[in-house]
Amino acid sequence: MNSSLPKLALGPVLYYWSREFLLDFYERMAQTAVDIIYLGETVCSKRKALRTSEWLTLAERLTAAGKEVVLSTLTLLEAESELKTLQRLCNNGQFMVEANDMAAVQLLKGTPFVAGSGINIYNPRALAFLAKLGLRRWVFPLELSREVLADFQAQRPPNVATEVLVYGRLPLAYSARCFTARAHNLPKDDCQYRCLDYPEGLTLATQEGNPFLILNGIQTQSAPHCNLLPDLATFQSWGIEVLRISPQSQQTEQVIKLFRTALDEPQTLAEGMAQLQRCSAFGHCDGYWHGHAGINSHT
Repeated sequence: MNSSLPKLALGPVLYYWSREFLLDFYERMAQTAVDIIYLGETVCSKRKALRTSEWLTLAERLTAAGKEVVLSTLTLLEAESELKTLQRLCNNGQFMVEANDMAAVQLLKGTPFVAGSGINIYNPRALAFLAKLGLRRWVFPLELSREVLADFQAQRPPNVATEVLVYGRLPLAYSARCFTARAHNLPKDDCQYRCLDYPEGLTLATQEGNPFLILNGIQTQSAPHCNLLPDLATFQSWGIEVLRISPQSQQTEQVIKLFRTALDEPQTLAEGMAQLQRCSAFGHCDGYWHGHAGINSHT
């Protein structure tokens, strides 16, 4: 049994927030108990609250505050300008990069990098192949089960760390179309940045009126938050090095605090679960983790 505690990571912000809100958010995150902070735009290149140079400056400030910073790349590239931004991020020479598509992997070949959830690693052979290219940490695919993760842990290459999303909405799919723009009868090229109106995405309900999905520009998310707090002991015993929390516009500090407390004081886990119920408007899910429909909840 590996007795060392996993690190807590804060994933990249998946929504379009104003510049002021974003900078204030990271000012607060610098004071939290997360060890690793991912920075950058992963969903839509039109979201330019911060320029590349400003992301790098923010990364330096967070590093000075004692955080390990990783720069995240776009998941779906569609234009030459996006490729140029990607090249600049991959060649920054200071911070590790989270690759979210294979173009980034090619640019990062030979240097240490993280494989984000946008890279589909479904078997240990794929993991071993990427490790030869420079992979040093990978994010376990959210749609796979705990049994699959156990197999990966038994076969993963040396010097490759595993990261698991333990709290946050599940990024389910990406499309060349912008669903938020379409919901407002706007073309993607003239979306009027309507995503700014939805700091946690646009809720899509079933015909029965039950929240089901979140439309976030070109990204589709789960409406409930994935919550794997009850499995902290499993992650520790399996030697999982990093646990990821996905940012939300409110109560992110509370979520981080609850996970940090549960790691340090396992006897508080039940109380933490009760408090987490108040951090998600549409409840929690963990179905994929248990090998069932993703929207199911076993907690």
